[in-house]
This record gives sequence, structure tokens and C-alpha cells, in this order.
Amino acid sequence: MTIDQEIAKRRTFAIISHPDAGKTTLTEKLLLFGNVIRSAGTVKGKKSGKFAASDWMEIEKKRGISVTSSVMSFPYKDFHANILDTPGHEDFSEDTYRTLTAVDSVVMIIDATKGVEPQTIKLFKVCRMRGIPIFTFMNKMDREGRDPLELLSEIEEVLGIESYPMNWPVGMGKGFLGLYNRFGQEFVKFNGNEDEEYIPFAELDHHPEISEDSTFKSTKEEIELLEEAGNEFDAQRVKKGELTPVFFGSALANFGVKAFFDTFLNFAVPPQPRKTEKGYIEPNSETFSGYIFKIQANMNPAHRDRIAFLRVCSGKFERGMSVNVSRTNKSIKLNQTQAFMARDRETVDVAYPGDIIGIYDPNIYQIGDTLVEGKENYSYKELPQFPPELFRKVRVKNVMKAKQFRKGIEQLVQEGAIQLFRQDSTDDMILGAVGHLQFEVFEYRMKAEYNVEVEFVSLGDRIPRWIKNDKFEKRYFDSRSMLVRDRNENYAILFENDFTYRYFRDNNKEIELIDLLEENEYQGFSAS
Repeated sequence: MTIDQEIAKRRTFAIISHPDAGKTTLTEKLLLFGNVIRSAGTVKGKKSGKFAASDWMEIEKKRGISVTSSVMSFPYKDFHANILDTPGHEDFSEDTYRTLTAVDSVVMIIDATKGVEPQTIKLFKVCRMRGIPIFTFMNKMDREGRDPLELLSEIEEVLGIESYPMNWPVGMGKGFLGLYNRFGQEFVKFNGNEDEEYIPFAELDHHPEISEDSTFKSTKEEIELLEEAGNEFDAQRVKKGELTPVFFGSALANFGVKAFFDTFLNFAVPPQPRKTEKGYIEPNSETFSGYIFKIQANMNPAHRDRIAFLRVCSGKFERGMSVNVSRTNKSIKLNQTQAFMARDRETVDVAYPGDIIGIYDPNIYQIGDTLVEGKENYSYKELPQFPPELFRKVRVKNVMKAKQFRKGIEQLVQEGAIQLFRQDSTDDMILGAVGHLQFEVFEYRMKAEYNVEVEFVSLGDRIPRWIKNDKFEKRYFDSRSMLVRDRNENYAILFENDFTYRYFRDNNKEIELIDLLEENEYQGFSAS
């Protein structure tokens, strides 16, 4: 098979939602279709406890939430799917934003009982800024929820994107009869289990329990309204991220999911060209290239390994090939490479654009590194930097474990979820994060993976600003305007509040400050 044929098969996408909208449940159902798990919550062939395949960390299993992005790859019909399951909780939004740079399309799940929720809005904005095609799955139709027309209207008004319902629910909750499939010209009958009964429109008269039902008759009026006054389906507008196809269904009941997945794969885009400082690189370029969007420590605690997740952007990857790391301009041979099913992995010898592969990291990679075959050197400008909002001093409880403490901090910080600073005057370690739950995960993992107990001293919310140059006098700083150094030895100031920040800025105009949020806005990212 040629590289163009391999590229055409690839569908690399993320699933985004507000917490509890059904993201992990939908992911499990797609894995069932891919024949990689035998039942929801179990990896195929594993005699393990029944946890979601995409939630592999112990803390995820205990808390029932996703706290890190996971990768799942599998063949399905004529396609090869790469699913990136992202954390829904806003405290882990930074991991999610980075993950969204590695996909070509997005599935947005909306809880039909609640509608568009805050975290969905934030994640949608990131996708919209990047022009990523967005497909919507309106979940939980087997429960009493909001009016479907009202939900469509909310998508268009709140998110600012036009919608086209690919199917339409007939009733909801206990009165849910099924789905009127506009795209497939058939009615899908809901029997209260995972057995879907497909009835062509032309044969509905032979099913009076449906065609004569009052709910079905009133629903037909809604469908006629959609046909007359609704948006037209346009595949090109879908690819540009201007129109979102909407699918109704129930992930938990596994109803409407297969029809959604089949249609999604047909309309989602294959791997697209990616931008570098030297212009766009086409996926079918002869030269292999990719970039690292995530680093994960201790996926195998017994071996204390570090895995760098790399999105293949162009060319054909072959295990053992030599690549150039653009940041350091050093050559490295990629011998230990893996494909993923959450925590489970296997050696991968060949990969194509759109694929996500894991590379053993001997502590030389950083998030954002571009790897290019041979001697070429360019960088993909894909990854944003987000400033932390919460800060805590951290220290080890038992000084006899200082070595493990330093190693744990170094490895967990390199994953990018938390940021490390050192107070300039005392050299105290300070952790920064976008949400409180990040500190809880850090504390848990330090104990579970490094056998180190830590304690925190909160610095509260702070306003971080980086200093553009290092020519300044340190007498300007105090506890309200705390001078710190980040892990790259760049100076920054942690301001106690907005008043302190504005006072410092107005009285020290010779010190030029950098706001990372403004930098992200310029690059097409936003954390708000």
C-alpha cells in the first residue's frame, strides 16, 4: 500500500466534553467496535478489574475521572483510527489543549439533559481557532432532557457554529422510540438494549407501532421544519470547521453510536499539512517528521520509564531510523518505539502521518520538540504555553528522601501538567498549576511512584509575568512581587493581585513584562 493510501485511511481525533457528559463511555463503545476490548471497561484478553481502558492511572480508577490524555489506535473497516481521550476536568485543560494540536478533527459530546456547558465552550474555542472540523454527539437521549430544537439553537448561539442534524430523536427518556436517520434514510428503533433495528423509510407503514404513534407524527413536523428552514449539509464547510454535523444517541445504551462512528469516519479529514517556519509540510513528503506533544513518566512503574508521545506529520516512520532533534540539532536513533492502547503497548515498526507513537525518552526530549529524518532542521509551531494560576511552595517531609524528591519533581514537571519555579531569594521550590486538582495528582503520584511524601504551603492565586531581559535590580521585589526563575532559568514575577501588578508595571517601565496569555491569543490559542 502506498503512503498516500495509508494517509487516506488515517483518522486522528480527540473527544472533548464537559465532565460527566459521557466522553469516556463513548470512547469505550468505539473501542468495542474496533474489537480491542471485549466489554466496556476491560481491555481485550486482560483478566483485570473493570475499569475504563482509557483511564489507566490508579488515581483515575479511584476517582472515576480522566486526569491525563490517553491514546488508543486500532483498525476499523477501511480506516485506521487514532483516538486521543482527553481529561474533561478544567484543572487539566493544559494537557487537553496540547493534545488538540495533535488531531485532525474533534468529536464534541454534549449532555442533552444539560446542554452546552462551560468546559465545552472553552475547548470548542480552541478547536474553532485552529479550524478543526467538529462533529457533535448529543448524548443521553434515553433520559428526559431538553428539547432538541432548543439544543441546536444553543449550539449555534453559544458556540457560534451552524449545525446540521444527521439524525433526529423521536421522543426521549421513557418515551424514546428511536432515531429518524436523515442521512441514511431509515428509522432506527430503540428497543431498550444494544440491539438496533433498522427500518427503511419506505417500510415504516408496515410498523404501525411507530408510524401511528403520536410522538412520531409530531416529530415528523419538526423534521419537515428542519428540511425547509434548517441549514444545508455541506461537506466542505464541515472540513473548514464552519458547520458541525449533529448526531443524537445514547453512549451508555450504545444506541446511535455505530451509525455516528461510520458517518464520522467518512466525513472526518485525513492528516493535513502542518505549518513550520519554513512553510507547510505535506503529509506525503518523502521526509519523516513529527513533534512531541506530551511526555508521560512511569507508564510502567516497574521500569520507571518515560515515554514521549509523537504525532507523525509527514513521511514514513521506520523503527531504527535516525532523526534530528530540532531544538538541540542532535541526531538520535529511534529504536524503542511503541503504539498504544491506553497503558498497554506494543512495538511499532512502521507508522504514517496521523499516527501517534511513543518514543522511549532517555531524558533528552521536551514537549514541543520537532523530530526530522536525516540532517534537515525545522520546527512545527503547534504548542502553546499556558501560565499557571495557582502556586504552592513544595518540600519533602522526610529529608532522607531528598534524592527521590528531586527526581520525582524533575520527571513530573517535564510532563508539562505542572510548572516548577524557584524563589530567587531563598531557592525554595514553587509549583504552579492551572487547577487545584493538579496538586492533588502530583502529591498522589509522588507517593505512589516515588515513595515520597510532600507538603505544600499555598501562595494562593498569583499573576505570573515573565521578564523579557535580565537587566534589572533585585531590590524591586518582595513577597507581593515575588521574583522567581522557571525551569529554563528565565526570570518571572508572581504578583499577589492585580493592584500589585499594575503598580509595579507603572513604576518600573524599564522592565518589560511578557503575558503568556496574550502570546497564546496571537498564536490562535486561548485558555479562557
